[in-house]
Amino acid sequence: MVLVNTNMEYLQLTVFCILSIILATFLLLLSYGVSYKKKNDTEKLSSYECGFDPFGTGVSTFEVHFYIVGILFIIFDLEIVFLYPWAIHLGILGGSGFCAVVIFLAILTVGFIYEWQKGALD
Repeated sequence: MVLVNTNMEYLQLTVFCILSIILATFLLLLSYGVSYKKKNDTEKLSSYECGFDPFGTGVSTFEVHFYIVGILFIIFDLEIVFLYPWAIHLGILGGSGFCAVVIFLAILTVGFIYEWQKGALD
């Protein structure tokens, strides 16, 4: 029976963590010291929007339509992710696997028809 000295394992882990922190700090300070620093002037600090003075606020809103289209994309993407393994193992799953996927597709179809009627695809 081999006895493992757990103190030695923790010592190695501690040394590794300390060296990692020292190396990360050194590289961060080195990059800060070596980097090129240009003095900020009024031209650089001014807002720029295609050569024109900025107008309006910086906050813009999106219509809910864009979010609905994104959710639809995710739903149908997940449908494909679930259908691919099912198609590969259809012989193993038998009738119960087929019925489960038919129910799954029926639920997705009802959701798709609902979104279509609401005009999310226009």
